[in-house]
Amino acid sequence: MLPYEQVAIVILNYNGKHFLEKFLQSVIDSSQGARIIVADNASTDDSVSWLEATHPTIETIVLDKNYGFTGGYNRALFQIDAKYFVLLNSDIEVPSQWLTPLLSLMESDESIAACQPKIKLYSDKKYFEHAGAAGGFMDYMGYPFCRGRIMDTLEEDLGQYDDTREIFWATGACLFVRADLYKEFGGLDERFFAHMEEIDLCWRLKSSGYSIKTVGNSEVYHVGGGTLSRDNPKKTYLNFRNGLFLLFKNLPTSKLFPVIFFRMVLDGIAGLRFLFKGETANLFAVLKAHRDFYLAFRYLIRQRGKVPVKSVNFNEVYKRLLVSEYFLKGRHKFSQLHELRNLK
Repeated sequence: MLPYEQVAIVILNYNGKHFLEKFLQSVIDSSQGARIIVADNASTDDSVSWLEATHPTIETIVLDKNYGFTGGYNRALFQIDAKYFVLLNSDIEVPSQWLTPLLSLMESDESIAACQPKIKLYSDKKYFEHAGAAGGFMDYMGYPFCRGRIMDTLEEDLGQYDDTREIFWATGACLFVRADLYKEFGGLDERFFAHMEEIDLCWRLKSSGYSIKTVGNSEVYHVGGGTLSRDNPKKTYLNFRNGLFLLFKNLPTSKLFPVIFFRMVLDGIAGLRFLFKGETANLFAVLKAHRDFYLAFRYLIRQRGKVPVKSVNFNEVYKRLLVSEYFLKGRHKFSQLHELRNLK
């Protein structure tokens, strides 16, 4: 028997009553007796009172203010006793038996630190969704992408990613992780606030010898953009700033400065592209991201010191520049990335 009762599914909520109304029942109906906990980031809507009135048996953790994705989850998870955590976005619908393949995999091998199901688009379930798709990868400049999603191109799910295999990072939209490792590794870096924090955690886990997997016979359906749309300047800011945070914390010393320098040049090119497109708010978001990267140096140096092993020598790191492959060579599908497509 699989120990479903040792799984804590934790949904972080901030003013998301409409998502809870729409999707929470699917989690209750389809999670085989796992604990379900809603952690509320000091919502100003009536999410908590609605939960108390309609789902009185659901555990709730009410935080005193909005700590963001990272701080909210850390404050909730560090007070939960479980063998496994599932960090589940509130805007996700789960089908029957979604949890079983994930738990079965984690029970089979203690060296697997975390895994994810396929993440598909709620509005059109034939397609993968941006935040995680069929498993996360990264190029050598720190640009993340997925099987099933490169840049803004989503693939149709034709069964091409129904396998279970090693990846570089598992999405925070539906992250199944060993609770003891989450706590041992300090959880999510709260300075990230939101975006790329799960990549940072997975990178630290992989550098320490653990594996991260994607599970092709489990899938969930994600609305996506529930907090910030992809063209929102705040999201632009977080992605560019956190991309630099990610590299600075985790790269080995021999690669640190060359990669950071080249990445900042590429960010500058992206900023010029925003300017020529008339997206001045996104341009200023890039400039602010770079400024705040410099301002965070002291913090980042301390955090870098807390990462005992730093490595980027993983098969799941693409050795070519993804933006060049995508924009100049027209490689919009994972199967066109020749160094990765045949990896097992």
